[in-house]
Amino acid sequence: MIDTEKIEYHIREILKALGDDPEREGLKDTPERVAKMYAEVFEGMNYSNEEIAHMFDKTFEDEDYLTHSSDMVFVKDIEVFSYCEHHMALMYDMKVSVAYIPKGKVVGLSKIARIADMAARRLQLQERLGNDIAEIMQIITGSEDVAVIIEGCHSCMTARGIKKTAAKTYTHTLRGRFETEPALRAAATKG
Repeated sequence: MIDTEKIEYHIREILKALGDDPEREGLKDTPERVAKMYAEVFEGMNYSNEEIAHMFDKTFEDEDYLTHSSDMVFVKDIEVFSYCEHHMALMYDMKVSVAYIPKGKVVGLSKIARIADMAARRLQLQERLGNDIAEIMQIITGSEDVAVIIEGCHSCMTARGIKKTAAKTYTHTLRGRFETEPALRAAATKG
């Protein structure tokens, strides 16, 4: 679990290290506010991929359309944010697209968005985020055929260091037939 008391203490110490007074009017409640924010934005750190899969394991089975083994479900442009583990900097304007080929069951569409959101609520790398979402989808659907495409901006690159404000990062996580079949890969990655 996230230790908000420790976070409050350390934020107070960071404010001092920055040369400010954590007791001045504008900063008095900042350590508590930051601790609450961290508990919210890093909520996914409380759960393993298996636990997230269990939380959002709402599937539908035995539908007529599930007999078509090559039909693809594709949810595009799920907006999430995360924080990079290298600088604790915001990863923003992130759009996650998830495709999978059902294997006897489908997952509720809103659950796909919830999975992406919860997996992003960790100190994360964009590359790992794609892997985490793919693994959770595989656990829930029982399908090996999963693709996760992510587009995002990283403030560790846009607001500091090199300061390339227009730079975007794209990652493709391909599993099963999305990795081995060029037509499926093209359908998922071109969206």
